[in-house]
Amino acid sequence: MNLSQAFLFGAGLGALVLGAELLVRGAARLSAAAGISPLVIGLTVVAFGTSAPELAVSVHSAVTGKPDISLGNAVGSNIFNVLLILGVSAIIKPLEVKSRLIIFDVPVMIGSALLFLVITLNGWSGRPEGVILLLGFCAYTAYTVRAGTRDPGPTPGEAPAALPERNPPRFAASGFFTIAGLLFLVLGSRWLVEGAASIARLIGISELVIALTIVAAGTSLPEAATSIVAAIRGERDIAVGNVIGSNIFNVLAVLGTASAASPGGIPISPAALHFDIPVMLVVSLACLPIFFTGHVISRWEGILFLGYYAAYLVCLILTSSRPAAHPSPGGILLLFVLPLIAITLLAWLTRFREKPGIPGGKVS
Repeated sequence: MNLSQAFLFGAGLGALVLGAELLVRGAARLSAAAGISPLVIGLTVVAFGTSAPELAVSVHSAVTGKPDISLGNAVGSNIFNVLLILGVSAIIKPLEVKSRLIIFDVPVMIGSALLFLVITLNGWSGRPEGVILLLGFCAYTAYTVRAGTRDPGPTPGEAPAALPERNPPRFAASGFFTIAGLLFLVLGSRWLVEGAASIARLIGISELVIALTIVAAGTSLPEAATSIVAAIRGERDIAVGNVIGSNIFNVLAVLGTASAASPGGIPISPAALHFDIPVMLVVSLACLPIFFTGHVISRWEGILFLGYYAAYLVCLILTSSRPAAHPSPGGILLLFVLPLIAITLLAWLTRFREKPGIPGGKVS
């Protein structure tokens, strides 16, 4: 690694950390000032903002004739977001999962991944497919914002909550923090990806593998930095909502825009169709039992997510060295989902025996 590449790495990481801190602080204050819940802010403003690098990289790659980078960036980012980012965030501090995520947002994440798999079974994602994905994104965003601004009223026996005080100078400062944070995140991820990709190409790695690993991890570092900082600061709604919202954005908006913007569409390589896209769907499915049991992502479940990400990387390396040896979707299901469901149900039964009637206990 030469000096310029080392500088890009260091400067990129520094900008990411600073941007994440500014974004979390500004978004949390904006949610209070505007009367919108932190979860909705995490699912929309933070999630879409931190996914801006994925959008820029995938659209640019699609337009310039690099479909493997365009596709691999979004798909790899989704896998990275759930397994590594949620894993690390939960290890730092167990994350409470709101019922809204289980009932609506996680199913939307699963449905968007399934939709993309179905519409690309012919090995292609063109302009019609892109329009379908973008329409789904618009519908999801409209519903999320509308639901987030709806006042459910106080629960029985609870005093009505005081409305947040409107303070224009503070509101403007929060908006400045949020925008500055997004700018630092985008700039930092760009520097880091440029340094990482140049190193990867020096050792002869294919564009798809670069996109699924180096580029995906680099463009997902804004999500990683934001969720980890949010977990440390106790903003659990932003930490979890950021990941789920980013995954929905990556499929519906990033891949939708890339497919619609590319003159000839995005060809889907057999490697991505038979391995990486099914893994993205399976990882989304794996969230449901984890989130459902007790509404808490515990530290041991975070460690489990990290273990599955390591297993994915091993499978990716093996399949890249032997292109014909792609696991079947059934094999991926057996490798990833079934053990995760079994272990999670076992943990749920253990919690149920310890606290009858309160599976998962309470979050401190």
